[in-house]
Amino acid sequence: MKNKVQLITYVNRFGGGGLPELQALLTGPLKDVFGAVHILPFFLPIDGADAGFDPIDHRLVDPKAGCWNDVKSLSQDIDVMADVIVNHMSAESEQFRDVLERGSQSPFDKLFLTQEDVFPRGATPQELAAVYRPRPGVPFTPMTLRTGETRQFWTTFTPQQLDINVERPEGIAYLDGILQQFRAAGIRMIRLDAVGYAIKRAGTSCFMLPETFAFIDRLTARARELGMEVLVEVHSYYRQQVEVAKMVDWVYDFALPPLLLHAFAFGTAKCLAEWVKVRPSNALTVLDTHDGIGIIDIGADASDRKGRPGLVPPEQLAELVEIIHQRTKGESRQATGAAASNLDLYQVNSTFFDAMGRDVERYLLARAVQFFLPGVPQVYYVGLMCGANDMALLHETGVGRDINRHYYSLGEVELHLQSSPVQRLLQLIRLRNSHPAFDGALQMDLPHENVLSLIWRKDTAFAELSVDFAAGSGALRYSDGDAISELRFRADDVVQG
Repeated sequence: MKNKVQLITYVNRFGGGGLPELQALLTGPLKDVFGAVHILPFFLPIDGADAGFDPIDHRLVDPKAGCWNDVKSLSQDIDVMADVIVNHMSAESEQFRDVLERGSQSPFDKLFLTQEDVFPRGATPQELAAVYRPRPGVPFTPMTLRTGETRQFWTTFTPQQLDINVERPEGIAYLDGILQQFRAAGIRMIRLDAVGYAIKRAGTSCFMLPETFAFIDRLTARARELGMEVLVEVHSYYRQQVEVAKMVDWVYDFALPPLLLHAFAFGTAKCLAEWVKVRPSNALTVLDTHDGIGIIDIGADASDRKGRPGLVPPEQLAELVEIIHQRTKGESRQATGAAASNLDLYQVNSTFFDAMGRDVERYLLARAVQFFLPGVPQVYYVGLMCGANDMALLHETGVGRDINRHYYSLGEVELHLQSSPVQRLLQLIRLRNSHPAFDGALQMDLPHENVLSLIWRKDTAFAELSVDFAAGSGALRYSDGDAISELRFRADDVVQG
């Protein structure tokens, strides 16, 4: 993976078109800005119940987006990452429809996980309570087959997303077919979506079990055979993230976004600095993704009865959520928890720019910190545009995360690219991509509780970032040939909210 900033985007929400139009953006106005692009699910249907994460056919590109030749063409211009939706597929899939029609006579009969597969004698209330899932209630949906038989299908996320039995030959073959298709299309990196939920065992949380790690190892080995690197997506307690990172190619630094929001909200760098000391370096750093802002990633261990402490005290975590709601003038509250469908127990839904109160200086400082931490930075397309919450889309769909999934027309993209905040963000991206110091070593210092200093050095090259979280200001100094250049960030007088 190149040590350059990557873009995360939907094919059909950034430029108003499909894969050819996205390629035109990345080879035109955004030429040489990004080292890779993570294209979020472009499979059929691209606009399903979960915005592509509930594929009817994981090996078919939605015609609205283009075709596999378009993916291959894009991969010849820029490295491409794509999602392998490991845990589930759509209830509308050909395979599941065949099971509903033919039952045990279907060749896909064992492809989908049922309650009986994990709890052959039934599950006790205690066993069901132990199952970890990002939604309330039990993880099963009863469905009646044409034969008259009723089965309790395992549905970790929604009734429209049927869990795959990834340990059965049918499940293994299904996933391998996806990897083969990806290789043929020139995809070089894969993201294992929801892989933490893939393996279930009675009497456990059914989340990130030892057997899950073994499964990830097998799938990663197969992907490497086909020439692809692997990113594992897991929202969990921060110490578990550190352990996961030791076993895989890449993980997300999901703790960073809420920690930066906390640092600016409380005027202290202490919690953030503690994370920087222990965080894995094989991380993709993000401030925003297609999901919400992960609170679980800095909280106490929800799976531990002893309640191992998180990175932030629980009372401050609750206050941080309220501060975000205030900063967004209540918009994030409308999109979070029971206020919206697609309910998440561990995320606050908002654009990161709005979560920062639309304060340009603090937002750019947060991006600078992201770019200075070890790993490979990713910028979500809405964040690249310094985008605001899309309340119209939220009200139209009722899906909380849609608040941060705006459909940008080509005209909107071109207009935003000319704005001062986006131009300054592009300047930071280009500096991160090109400055030799970022191939060297990092030194962190905490001269005051509210000030974080990050310095990269390689030979005579250096890049130094100093952020005062209490004042909301900072400076970025860097070697520029024989000279020294500086970018300054001054706090806005008023923070929204």
